Amino acid sequence: MRLLRTVRKFASLGKTLTLSALLVYAPATAMANPLYAGIVVDAKTGKTLYAAHADSYRFPASLTKIMTTYIIFEELEAGRLSMSSRFKVSKNAAAEVPSKLGLKPGTTISVKDAIGALVTKSANDVATTVAENIEGSEAAFARRMTRTARQLGMNKTTFRNAHGLPNSKQRTTARDMATLGRAIQERFPEYYKLFNTRVYTYKGRRLNNHNRLLGRVKGVDGIKTGYIRASGFNLVTSVKRDGRHIVAVVMGGRTGARRNAHMTDLIGRYLHKASRGPRTAPLIASPGKVRTFVAANLENPPLPAKKPGSEPAPATGAPMVLAFTATGSAAPVPAPAPEDVIPAAAAAAPAIVPGFGSDVPLPPKMVKQRFDRTFAVANALPPVPQAAPDAPLTTQSISTAALKAAAQREEAPDLPTRSDERAPTAPLPVKTVKVEPIQITPGTAPAIVAASAVGAPVEEDVSPEDNVTVATNNTPDIEPGWQVQIAATETEGQAITMLKQAKSKTGSALRGKVPYTEPVETGGQTLYRARFVGFDTKSAAWKACKSLKRARYACFAIYQ
Repeated sequence: MRLLRTVRKFASLGKTLTLSALLVYAPATAMANPLYAGIVVDAKTGKTLYAAHADSYRFPASLTKIMTTYIIFEELEAGRLSMSSRFKVSKNAAAEVPSKLGLKPGTTISVKDAIGALVTKSANDVATTVAENIEGSEAAFARRMTRTARQLGMNKTTFRNAHGLPNSKQRTTARDMATLGRAIQERFPEYYKLFNTRVYTYKGRRLNNHNRLLGRVKGVDGIKTGYIRASGFNLVTSVKRDGRHIVAVVMGGRTGARRNAHMTDLIGRYLHKASRGPRTAPLIASPGKVRTFVAANLENPPLPAKKPGSEPAPATGAPMVLAFTATGSAAPVPAPAPEDVIPAAAAAAPAIVPGFGSDVPLPPKMVKQRFDRTFAVANALPPVPQAAPDAPLTTQSISTAALKAAAQREEAPDLPTRSDERAPTAPLPVKTVKVEPIQITPGTAPAIVAASAVGAPVEEDVSPEDNVTVATNNTPDIEPGWQVQIAATETEGQAITMLKQAKSKTGSALRGKVPYTEPVETGGQTLYRARFVGFDTKSAAWKACKSLKRARYACFAIYQ
């Protein structure tokens, strides 16, 4: 009996412990990120090194633009576009929500600038412009994107637009995005290098790459970030180091910083497991050959091959036809077989011109005219780009008027703007403050500017307690996130002074947050926004606003 009672006590204790474990585990399960998906693939072997929800449907957001650039590269390879070709901007494209360049309807943008804006700024107006110019409409372009995805083996991906803005039917998976990240490198190894652009200059504006891992994590050479509310923070990354090559995908990050930290952790944990040997995985997309127009050599036309048992017929003097080759070298067009050669006595008779879509005999003079016109068209064809440009991507300086217009546009993340989160159209009341000279310690601020000028990574936490970031054309884009604005002043000095005073009066509420000024054109006047950036959540921004309001500062929160 005593033994039976002991067994019953242990059974009861086991049930209690099991229930306690479930209660402890339940909150962790509830707190799990439902948007998360990730994968790490060895690009040399095709082996999956890590996977979590890799085949579950997710929203690609601006990862969509990887496929948009893929199709641009196809057009460049086919010779239908060159880097100097220009896309015309429609009203529909110009109306896209940020992130955007602020293109105006009726203006044009070059292919080179379009690619630069897509891989760095992730400009939505540029993506729509590309789609409309290549396929006539964004819907037709999206259908081509989906067809291309199927050809690459991305069987769970469907595109409905070229930019990645919210559309419930535009879906993908982490595995499919890894496939695309590998395919674009295999198919276009030279053009792919453009994804390593840290800063692209467009009409005097510096467009900084949203991919913060470039230059910070050794071996990272691309490729693209993405964000909408429905997707969370996404990132496709390619890493080549010590003879190894992996492509990793993180989707659904809660913040850009957490996404980057998780990607860095995945690289550290799985890169060393990738193969250092030769490539064994089959190519997803083989490098294509550029089709080049080559005119046949008419000075020394080849004679027909000698047919067994017969003598070669005399040359007729008939003109050669044009030829296209895929190798870039001239390829002679075989002459007709001997039995088809026109006798010399009949050389003046009307000739049939092959390759012109008609079997109607033409007089000899018209034959010559057609050939002359064909060569004239061939000589007028634009050169076909053989590889990505070696020169850095730069453009002409922008005019003062255009700079003012650009300053008026807000740079926002890849998501539709909500009316309840936008800044008021009228400037906030400006407190009168005494302007004090700002002392710059030698070797600090100038060093930051110099690093930015050469495209070196600029740390986000450089002296946050003492320095105020002044937004200019040479300033890196602030990581998308929550910000608070306390004023819009008439001078930059007033904004800087107000930010420093506000920070000193609020104590820990703004600790670790970056003071930031930004010029904006309103009502024909330039004002300077005074903001603090770097809040992870809306509630953190609101909490800071409460502290600022207690210190008698106007304040509102905004996501940008």
